[in-house]
Amino acid sequence: MANLGESAEGAADDKVAVLLLDDAGAVTWWSDAAAHLLGHEAREVQGRPVAQLLVDPSQWRVDASTGSAGGGGRRMFRRRTGPPVELVVRTACVDSKEGFSEAVLLSPPAPKRTVAEHGSSLLTSLLGQDRLGIVLFDARLEVVRANNPVGSAGLPPLRAGCRLHDIARAEDAEAMETHLRHVLETGIPLVGEQLRMRAAGVSGQERYLSASAVRLDDADGRPVGVAAFVADDTEQRRAMQRAAMSHEASVRIGGSLNVARTAQDIADVLVPTLADLVSVDIVEVVLEGDEPAKGVLPSGRWRMRRVAAASATGPWPADLIQVGGVIPPLPDVPQARQAALHGDTVLKTSRQELEHQLGDPDVIRALLPEKGHSLVISPLFARGLLLGFVSAWRTERAEGFRQEDADLLFDIASRAALSVDNARRYTREHRAAVTLQQRLLPHATTRSTAADSAGCYVPAGGGADISGDWFDVIPLSSLRVALVVGDVVGHGLHAAATMGRLRTAIRTLADLELDPGELLIHLDDLVQQLADEAGPEDRETIGATCLYALYDPVAGTCALAGAGHLPPVVIPPDGAGRLIEVSPGPPLGVGGMPFEVTTVRVEPGSTLALYTDGLVDRAAHDLDQGTQDLLDSLSSLCNSARGLEGIAHDVVSAMTEGPPRDDMTLLLARTRMLPTADAAHWQFPDDTSRVAEARKAVACRLADWGLDDLTFTTELIVSELVTNAMRYADGMVGLRLFHDDRTLVCEVTDSSNTQPRLIRARAGDEGGRGLFLVAQLARRWGSRYHRDGKTIWTEQTIGAGSEPQFDLVDVWDAEET
Repeated sequence: MANLGESAEGAADDKVAVLLLDDAGAVTWWSDAAAHLLGHEAREVQGRPVAQLLVDPSQWRVDASTGSAGGGGRRMFRRRTGPPVELVVRTACVDSKEGFSEAVLLSPPAPKRTVAEHGSSLLTSLLGQDRLGIVLFDARLEVVRANNPVGSAGLPPLRAGCRLHDIARAEDAEAMETHLRHVLETGIPLVGEQLRMRAAGVSGQERYLSASAVRLDDADGRPVGVAAFVADDTEQRRAMQRAAMSHEASVRIGGSLNVARTAQDIADVLVPTLADLVSVDIVEVVLEGDEPAKGVLPSGRWRMRRVAAASATGPWPADLIQVGGVIPPLPDVPQARQAALHGDTVLKTSRQELEHQLGDPDVIRALLPEKGHSLVISPLFARGLLLGFVSAWRTERAEGFRQEDADLLFDIASRAALSVDNARRYTREHRAAVTLQQRLLPHATTRSTAADSAGCYVPAGGGADISGDWFDVIPLSSLRVALVVGDVVGHGLHAAATMGRLRTAIRTLADLELDPGELLIHLDDLVQQLADEAGPEDRETIGATCLYALYDPVAGTCALAGAGHLPPVVIPPDGAGRLIEVSPGPPLGVGGMPFEVTTVRVEPGSTLALYTDGLVDRAAHDLDQGTQDLLDSLSSLCNSARGLEGIAHDVVSAMTEGPPRDDMTLLLARTRMLPTADAAHWQFPDDTSRVAEARKAVACRLADWGLDDLTFTTELIVSELVTNAMRYADGMVGLRLFHDDRTLVCEVTDSSNTQPRLIRARAGDEGGRGLFLVAQLARRWGSRYHRDGKTIWTEQTIGAGSEPQFDLVDVWDAEET
């Protein structure tokens, strides 16, 4: 019975009517409380079915069919006098010796509370709890009542009559009041607004709050205030910020293979989310790509340099060491030593302690920001190497670093250190590759009698890659010059090495005095050999394109041959640039195809431009448009008074849009032509009696040129070469003599294709001393072939000391004998 009484929920008072029923549902016992509720005495209802007491007797039978004799719920009962009454029915089975089968509990329904009572109960409950901040504002946004959590959020407690401006900074208080004022004026609730609240005064305690607010109206619907609900989300926000920062660091840091760029990414990730000032100092040898010594602290043995810095409040403070500055030697601090040797994070919270350890006022000013009060230092430690340090300062925020902040910095610095070390290793490898390629390329500018030249090479990716593009200027005999530009397939060290081999081969072949077409044939054979030597997986990547131009300043002609390369450009002194139509040939390595030679006349003062496809393909992704852009750029710049080197760089800059996808190479050569008065040409029949005439003609011309000091040796050379030509060849013998400021050139042309050979004649030999004599008299000599014969040439130096420094008597006597 007690349990039944306790379960009668919603009773109006403590009295509950109890009825006992038999198996047939008739009342066997009637309590006094039942008589009070319904007005029937016990004797009047005992023995009667309980269903007769209901307004609708069928409800009892329906309930009985569910398995419970009377059922539960609300039922309308008849009263002896007065209207029916609604009672709450509860039933329970009873097993007793009297044979009772069921007990019925009757109680009035719980009375309904008023809205005011509910509101008062709710407000009391809210103000009494300590998990959610509740603030009641009046219409002037003055505090009427608040609970404790508002003060425990790190802000001063709110008291009746105060305003938000009394506890928080003006800008934060104004932001909150703006939202509350909008709620007060419009009635639109504020839901989950994220606000920053910093305590007023020097402490500046910073918290992040989630605020919601509703308007309070009086009985007539007039607004009388605002109820604000505030939750402290500071820790959750910080946790989310740390997670977001860690994710951003993993995505952002390491995207560059440049040490300085990687260091700046570290600083930018940390500011302003974690710190107000961040600097990244790197060991100087790391910037050069080298490894720092293991287990060595930053001391006089190696220096550190500030590589990156970031500030949340504007430019980096002028008093601190700037980017690029050297970090002064630091005292031996145990914590710093531990960090350097083992990669631990150093957490500093006391500025006074730092000043005491540094000691030197100049060092303090250079390293400690004026308003810095909290510092975290984490080493960049990777693969057992100390690469540098990351220093984070709090200057504007009053709150110092906590251990979780130091742990986050350590995690970011540990991962970033691997990126810095990867950048260091790339710097080392790239420096070696670039050095190799630069050593393989010639001087950027050259000056000769035939032409002045300037070359420009821009690696792909803004210097990040290297390739097999090259240019070369090769001085040849008879004051001629060879201009070469080429492009090896692929990128990287293999392409640079292949380029070096091809450039060496071209220089060797050029010294053999081959014409451009024959030279490319030999070069094509070499590329095929390189492909055969390569592995099966690399054979398809062995190949190159090349353009070889041979300019003769005496004739004013240029002979060209191309192997799959773009045609050159010629810019006359006062005209627009145009392409030189060169008979196309296959790329090097194809084999079995000839390379035709195209010969054109070049006006003195013209500019020849040889280039690789990276220059024109970069300009507009359209080769024809890119070529036209190159013509326009060259035409406008080459007619200016600028030097060739400046023109080359300007052209490359004009044709570049961002980091180039492919290497770009440009070679410019401004041609000259030897004055007609500095050259002489004679033809003699193959009659040895005319040799004396040739000597006399040469002597007279040298006297006219003021080169009398070379007359003796030149006569000897001409005598030997003309005599041999007349003796061993048929037809006319050509003699050509010309000079510039430094060199006198003598050429003898005949119809024979026999190769002259230099031998040392024995004492009993009747001949064989002619070329030996020529080789001794000339600075250098050689021969070149053409379709109808050959030309033997010699060069002598003009100036003091040009006469031979040996005794010719024995050689001359032997020859006369």
